[in-house]
Amino acid sequence: MTVPRQGRAGWPLWEVFVRARRGLSHTHVGSLHAPDAELALRNARDLYTRRQEGVSIWVVPAQAITASSPDEKDAFFEPAADKVYRHPTFYPVPDGAAHL
Repeated sequence: MTVPRQGRAGWPLWEVFVRARRGLSHTHVGSLHAPDAELALRNARDLYTRRQEGVSIWVVPAQAITASSPDEKDAFFEPAADKVYRHPTFYPVPDGAAHL
């Protein structure tokens, strides 16, 4: 288990995601330190949506995020390439099906 990264005050690091408009995905906009989720959410609002850029904010403890490494991209994603059944060309299309 890794030790969580903490700021000078001993507060954990939070990753901030903002959704600009309804129907769009949340986008990572930055990080901040806060003692709890409620204060992280308020601080994220004040820091990353000062000009009313967002309609929704997510704050996630940085220690809760597990990510793949870009350096291991080929080995990590290679198994998906050998599964031809995932490609639409693997399946025959019936003659009467115009829109699939």
